[in-house]
Amino acid sequence: MVSGQVKSGASALVRLPKAELHLHLEGCLYPMQVVQLAARHGEKLRYGEVAARYNTQSFPAFLELFKWATSYLRDPQDYALLCEHPGLHLVAENCVYAEITLSVGVMLLRKQNVEANFAAIRDAMDRYAKPSGLRVRWIFDAVRQFGPEKAMEVARLAAQMKSAGVVAFGLGGDEESLPASDFRKVFDYAAAEGLHRVAHAGEMGGPQAVRDAIEILGAERIGHGIAAIHDEGLMNLLIERQIPLEICPTSNLRTGALAKLLARNFPSDARATHSSAGRSFSLPAAARLEDHPLAKFIARGVPVTLASDDPAMFRTTLLAEYTLALARMGLTLPQLISISEAPFRYAFLPAPERNSLLDTFRSKTSSLSQVIS
Repeated sequence: MVSGQVKSGASALVRLPKAELHLHLEGCLYPMQVVQLAARHGEKLRYGEVAARYNTQSFPAFLELFKWATSYLRDPQDYALLCEHPGLHLVAENCVYAEITLSVGVMLLRKQNVEANFAAIRDAMDRYAKPSGLRVRWIFDAVRQFGPEKAMEVARLAAQMKSAGVVAFGLGGDEESLPASDFRKVFDYAAAEGLHRVAHAGEMGGPQAVRDAIEILGAERIGHGIAAIHDEGLMNLLIERQIPLEICPTSNLRTGALAKLLARNFPSDARATHSSAGRSFSLPAAARLEDHPLAKFIARGVPVTLASDDPAMFRTTLLAEYTLALARMGLTLPQLISISEAPFRYAFLPAPERNSLLDTFRSKTSSLSQVIS
């Protein structure tokens, strides 16, 4: 797309009402905040050294960064500070609804008071959300490699805090560490308690991981799921059941997930060997956003949403993901306007609230579409 079209399209994207469904609060921790938090706890860090650690290019490196950076989140006041950037950015980007994921499994591992942390987080986010009209709901996330017993603790806390805005139980972490079947009872419990269910799958794993998340765990949305592009039957299943993939292109590039996906299509002489959690696989020499399967999913009719994942750690924003889809991934502005409706349709809200958001979105985008055309 020529630069003039991208520029005018980007301007329209700023005005586009948005919803964000795949956003990890801890992934909003910027390097300067790490420095500030470390100082608060008596440790002096240099900004340049912290920023350098944010240059991840593989999934294991990202997990190590996440573990290290979030180690400075130690009490409710720390979590309140963390909310500054997502609160400001979501409002500035014209995001009107967000479901934010909290790594409750990590809080429990560190023996923190989840209820106190969550109260501080809600109060901090309200300072940004209420004046702007931004609606925020929460997903409590378990870490797969910590095992099903720890995941059940997270699910129980999620159920206890539904009245405080928790709408779903999620499973993240290393999807190749333990089979989905280990977590069947946890997801069954979450469903029985009236929680929605979401799982990361098909990010670093293959198409079977996505199928297992759907058929074994009952996942209603899939975090990432890009491996589904290699399975026609699975894409048919996603279409038939209207289960969306939460697509995070920059994240897929920075974790090596996109490179791993592309490796299945590359000749061996164009690959380099990579290892993840003790498993080796081949990667193409370079992955580019232009190679992302997002446009193919859309053409195929697979439900998708665009999201930022861990924006501070991947140096992106929700608006940036839309702009990159326009400038580098072959999508048109009308397509992006259409796609931007999807997060509202798949939001974990009661039908009346969801329909109200959809009506408002359609009213605003109708006038925007007239201006563009």
